Amino acid sequence: MSTKNVLLIGSSGGLGRYFAKGLAQKGYNVALHYHNGKDNIEKLISELNTVKTKIEPYKADITSEKDVSNLVENVNKDFGSIDILINNAGITKDRICWKLEMEIWNEVLGVNLTGPFLCIKHTLPLMRKNNWGRIINISSVVPQLGVPGTSAYSASKSALTGLTKTVSKEVIKNNITVNLIALGYFNTGILFQIPPDIREQIKENIPKHEFGNPEEILNCISYLCGENASYITGQTININGGLY
Repeated sequence: MSTKNVLLIGSSGGLGRYFAKGLAQKGYNVALHYHNGKDNIEKLISELNTVKTKIEPYKADITSEKDVSNLVENVNKDFGSIDILINNAGITKDRICWKLEMEIWNEVLGVNLTGPFLCIKHTLPLMRKNNWGRIINISSVVPQLGVPGTSAYSASKSALTGLTKTVSKEVIKNNITVNLIALGYFNTGILFQIPPDIREQIKENIPKHEFGNPEEILNCISYLCGENASYITGQTININGGLY
């Protein structure tokens, strides 16, 4: 099988960097998307200088259709195809619902929902032309649980589930699968921006009583990207230690 090309949206955060390294080490070519994390991307590229696959960075605002269109066009031109799209970008700005400003609501939905929609919209014509593709949307256990203060985040990620299921039925005839991975709490990234006492409370609520190893997410992504997962589509796969 020829080397597959991955467009990884949101490569500069903790999990994004982990996915990028893991996919490159597994032999995928990876187009690294970022918006504001230029320093992180440069560091990541330097850490990947020994891999033999193609690694290139691309800056874009995924809430802008023009930016996304240019991003997809440039990646396709440089790599020859986009076989796999991973929508990993996401933000949260927590407020109790009645104190949530419209600007924050729009910003969170823009990155978490409009962004993935635009990336899917502009990538699918390439996948349909090649009659093969994998789309993986990264979500969270948060909307499944209902966590106070996360109304914008939860709404955006819940909507991503509906987008996943709908698009999956539109494109399965083209050998394109669309799935969503809903994550619990893992030992990297945003978790360590939470105060230690709150982190311990979260851990106690997880039936396994520990945070996840991101390697398990990477293994799930790798499986969904492979030929043996061609009959898995429109699904939400929970990786959360039994939390939900």
